[in-house]
Amino acid sequence: MASIKANARKVICIGRNYADHIKELNSARPKQPFFFLKPSSSILPPRVGPVLRPAGIALHYEVELGLIMGKNVRDLHEDDEQGAMDAIAAKPPLTLPPPQKKGYCLTIDMTARNAQDEAKRKGLPWSIAKGFDTFLPISDPIPKSAIPDPHNVELFLRVNGHTRQDDSTGLMLYRIPRQLSHISRVMTLEKGDLVLTGTPKGVGAVGLGDVMRAGVRVGGREVREGEIEVEVGEKGGLYEFRET
Repeated sequence: MASIKANARKVICIGRNYADHIKELNSARPKQPFFFLKPSSSILPPRVGPVLRPAGIALHYEVELGLIMGKNVRDLHEDDEQGAMDAIAAKPPLTLPPPQKKGYCLTIDMTARNAQDEAKRKGLPWSIAKGFDTFLPISDPIPKSAIPDPHNVELFLRVNGHTRQDDSTGLMLYRIPRQLSHISRVMTLEKGDLVLTGTPKGVGAVGLGDVMRAGVRVGGREVREGEIEVEVGEKGGLYEFRET
């Protein structure tokens, strides 16, 4: 399969999709799926690092299951579960058998929390908080056969060996068909786009030199393709966080 980063015209992120995460950030529970965009330039491919922390930024991690769109989707009905599942199974070359369809990946949605908090207070966009280069580490593509039910997957993230996030996708407030339906009513989901399905509780800060390791478990066993291990480094350059 070609590079996820090369094929993703956009990255669509579902926000506030786990109740305990909403509570830990003192956010309001949405009445319908809520989403925002990250630029595809923020994608950090597997085994490429580090995540770069910009000057003055309070850097937070958020582990999420990613969906790789296998075809264009527009106006998907929220009760069309089969249509949603078919849409996230990227069609493989003819040389690969059907079980090798790649429909998922693990992601870490890195967030400039102080920039996001300011944006929330002032009613500004979140683009800066979510959009820096390297702010979306991803795993290798995960075969669809490795995740028979994306609503029954355990996601975990450790920092320097200490578990920070560990929860089931079964806790999602809005399941995947509802997510894709809501997004596709607004904008066409295009083949290659990446959809992030929300993060469970336990988000927090990382600093320079910290090492994040994230993974996926199905039936208690880790999925090899869903591993991410990446260190935090200093961004450098001209940017420095200042209040808007």
